[in-house]
Amino acid sequence: MPKVDVVDLDNTVVGKVDLADEVFAAPVNEALLYEAVRHYRAGVRRGTHKTKVRGKVAGSGRKLWKQKGTGRARIGSIRSPLWRHGGTVHGPQPRDYSYHLPKKMLLGALRSALSAKLRDGELTVVKGFDLESGKTKDFRRALDRLGAARSVLLVSNGENLNLERSSRNLEGVQLLPSRQVHPYHLLEHQRVILSQATAVKLSESLR
Repeated sequence: MPKVDVVDLDNTVVGKVDLADEVFAAPVNEALLYEAVRHYRAGVRRGTHKTKVRGKVAGSGRKLWKQKGTGRARIGSIRSPLWRHGGTVHGPQPRDYSYHLPKKMLLGALRSALSAKLRDGELTVVKGFDLESGKTKDFRRALDRLGAARSVLLVSNGENLNLERSSRNLEGVQLLPSRQVHPYHLLEHQRVILSQATAVKLSESLR
């Protein structure tokens, strides 16, 4: 069972927390992480691409010349896909790229991502996000004291208005509740900062 230091926003160690081996010391399954990232990215694709078929492009539907007797190839419409400015055959149409990923695979990928972050020293547990104000510059200083890079994922439980206000305008900083964390979020950011309550909750719920 890994013991992780708990620090305050001044980066002073104020205690330790025991985390479950099954969640924070699990074998890192790269295949599961790949599937989870692919699943997330497919779900956020807009899928609004569209080409025009012959019935949608501009142009008359009149037959250009008679079928026989001219010596030229027969043609029925100026909107034919064979002609310039004609319709497109089998082009992309609007579609939904999302698909179902089994819950066990998603939870396994989440354990792998958390374990990888802890193994690589990119996971920090703080006592809490108790901010006196919602000023962005004050929170930026706190992140600098924690040694956080420009790409930071903050995970906290419960409503924290000062935290929301101080972090929303920081580039590369994302705040999420624990129930919305996806393996993609953990891998996307260089540093992950959890509140102690969140770390304990994840440790218990992901076993």
